[in-house]
Amino acid sequence: MLSIILMLVFTIPLCLVSMGWWLVQVSILIMVAIGILGLVDEMVYLGFSMGYDLMSYGLFMLSLWITFLSILSSYKVFSSFMHSELFLFLMMMLLFMLLMAFSSLSLFGFYFYFEGSLIPIFLLVLGWGYQPERLQAGIYLLFYTLLASLPLLICIFFLDFKSGSLIFSLFEMNGLGTLMYFGMVMAFLVKMPMYLFHLWLPSAHVEAPVSGSMILAGVLLKLGGYGLLRLLPLLVIMSQMISYLWVGISLMGGILVGCACLGQVDLKALVAYSSVSHMGIVIGGIMTMTYWGVCGSYLMMIAHGLCSSGLFCLVNMTYERLGSRSLMLNKGLLNMMPSLGLWWFLLCSCNMSAPPSLNLLGEIMLLNSIMMWSLGSITVLMMVSFLSAAYSLYLFSYSQHGTYYSGIYVFSSCNVREYKLMMLHWLPLNFLIMSSDFLTVWL
Repeated sequence: MLSIILMLVFTIPLCLVSMGWWLVQVSILIMVAIGILGLVDEMVYLGFSMGYDLMSYGLFMLSLWITFLSILSSYKVFSSFMHSELFLFLMMMLLFMLLMAFSSLSLFGFYFYFEGSLIPIFLLVLGWGYQPERLQAGIYLLFYTLLASLPLLICIFFLDFKSGSLIFSLFEMNGLGTLMYFGMVMAFLVKMPMYLFHLWLPSAHVEAPVSGSMILAGVLLKLGGYGLLRLLPLLVIMSQMISYLWVGISLMGGILVGCACLGQVDLKALVAYSSVSHMGIVIGGIMTMTYWGVCGSYLMMIAHGLCSSGLFCLVNMTYERLGSRSLMLNKGLLNMMPSLGLWWFLLCSCNMSAPPSLNLLGEIMLLNSIMMWSLGSITVLMMVSFLSAAYSLYLFSYSQHGTYYSGIYVFSSCNVREYKLMMLHWLPLNFLIMSSDFLTVWL
């Protein structure tokens, strides 16, 4: 993966070239091809506290893929001359931060890039957001995550003082107290985000441009899950004592957020709240500390990254044509864009974990692991699954059916770029289930 990171560094100057928009996309596709050919079976050390294994490999490739698709979806930035060079530069810097975070073997290195990824996404929300409220949304995003990450930084310095090393495989944390445990874990739970700490996510999604929403839902939320997967094996004793708290909050939050989704009238807010619901089950699966739970949460993170990103793309396509994301105006889209109705159906069905999507496999593993952990949670899980299907159906039926808004005076159909965008979201989401073994053998 060192070749990909070096290629990315040398691609950044292309952002300033006249044909840079297309050159950067071709370069990222070449990086994806190199990554696919360089599949590994065990941990590979690259030196300088960097390396990767199968766990970081999946999220590494997801970062490249979602960044490529988000640049492809932001063609309006290029065609309207909205400072496209600066936009590309921020996207490449964000991708660099993400790849370095997933390649870091040192806890401090991971923390540095974990926090560094906030700056490009903050500037994307402020610079290319839609409403004046984007300033408040950016401050929410910055301060929620920074405030929760400060205890983690103090814990990292303390660990370095005690053990003399911050390499993941070289230090032991089982003898640490409750305060240290909460300090280490809270930063990742807020990033995911867990219910009760999720208020920054819907506002950031609603105000962000389409590329910001796609990367935020597709990759940045996964940094929290990745951090938990790396650290929890080192916090086994405390996790066994306190995990019931996180599982309980996440499952009850899944029900409450599912009910909140059914009351949304903003398409983007509905998709954003559905992310909170899905991440709640992921946190529950990780905290059970079982093989099925950990592998299921990893599968669900990959699947949710592709599915949620695709839904944000669809919402943006209608927003660019109608100028609104309100469900009151986005009705009867099946009459105006019948071919896009198929993609709405496919991605909404993936969002409710219908076969043959990767979401289905992840959800089956997560439901099994949480029921093995406590059989009493079966009622709550039934409610979460039911509400997941309900709000996905609500999103599809209300947007596609009904009488379309009579105030629409001009409308353009979809073009090849948008169909390609949808296809590149849907194909890996449904075909990865056939090679899901490498997503479950990394532990």
